[in-house]
Amino acid sequence: MRRVVVTGIGTVCPLGSNVDEYTHGLELNKSAIQKIESWKEYIGLNSLVAAPAEIKNEKNIPRKKRRSMGRMGIFAVQASEEAVRDSGLDESTIISARTGCVIGSTMGGAEAMNNTFELMLPEKDLSKLSSMNFFKCVSHTAAMNVSQYFGIKGYVMATSAACASALQAIGTAYALIQTGKQDVILCGGAEELHAIVTGSFDILYATSTHFNDTPECTPRPFDKNRDGLVCGEGSGILVLEDYEHAKKRNAKIYAEIVGYHTCGSGEHVSQSSKKAMISCMRETLLSANMQPNDIDYINAHATATVHGDKEETQALKEIFGDKIPISSLKGYIGHTLGASGSIELIAALKMMKKNIIYPTKNLSEIAEDCQGINHIMKIQNKEINCILKNCFAFGGINASLICKKIS
Repeated sequence: MRRVVVTGIGTVCPLGSNVDEYTHGLELNKSAIQKIESWKEYIGLNSLVAAPAEIKNEKNIPRKKRRSMGRMGIFAVQASEEAVRDSGLDESTIISARTGCVIGSTMGGAEAMNNTFELMLPEKDLSKLSSMNFFKCVSHTAAMNVSQYFGIKGYVMATSAACASALQAIGTAYALIQTGKQDVILCGGAEELHAIVTGSFDILYATSTHFNDTPECTPRPFDKNRDGLVCGEGSGILVLEDYEHAKKRNAKIYAEIVGYHTCGSGEHVSQSSKKAMISCMRETLLSANMQPNDIDYINAHATATVHGDKEETQALKEIFGDKIPISSLKGYIGHTLGASGSIELIAALKMMKKNIIYPTKNLSEIAEDCQGINHIMKIQNKEINCILKNCFAFGGINASLICKKIS
């Protein structure tokens, strides 16, 4: 099996349009959560808070390529541009058949889907639809548009497992490089904010509804007063590369991926399972040939739902006890769903590089059912050589990934 390393990172997220803006916002303890006044027009929508990302300079993308992109596609392309620049890859490598693209999302572009039905349904008139609308709606719109934009000819794949999508994309890319199928892969996730997305969680009583007038106070992972998740949007893209390939071109290396696992719970479509989370993390540690005390920091999934945070806490406590520092980033940027695994992993990689841990924002009083683990509640300086990232999705789908500093 070949070694796999991260050589480039890029993001567009609620805290900024690049990695530096994102990490600077985390350092300043900024909240990107806003009240979306226009959502008041939706009957039955109880949660009016969200974490939007700003699209900048989209016209730098040639119109011929941009016309098939919705917000999600633009996010993914811009994050990929930054990741590729950061990696230092040349064009000949990118367009080689040895370079691939694996990008996940919960679904296709929400805005394009909404517009499709608003145009077509009143008179059932399909002639009103744009020929490019389909390409914005398809579930692989992020992977498709990124691969077309860069001229990628290797493996092109799209994972779709809600909140686990991005981490599954990274795990899939890891396996493809490990087994020699590809040398380089752009991978991660993308997501697009819309009322129908928040509404889907709202119907399941999973959204935050008590902080519409104080959006900066929610979500509240692990907190006594947590009341649900807040949806966000954006994209996080990583360049994964065969270690020898990266070493040969003297590439900058953020970390080596050493362990990964994904599994289902087979128990409940919308309720998290402590048992399945434990299994996923144990198998990830096993694949990395590591023990729990080898991990220096855990970036939790922790969306601030009552049940989910409780189950994750119990799973973490059973494996790691109260020694390993743990925090969630959802309080800053909301839950970016299919992009969360990659956007949050990028922050964790920066933490590892700087030997700093960003705390769980809005965690004021640890809930009784979330006690027993090492919650980080203020910025902490600590040597970090190995990190574990978790994503636990609806449908009982779990994913965990371990990265360590290169040696």
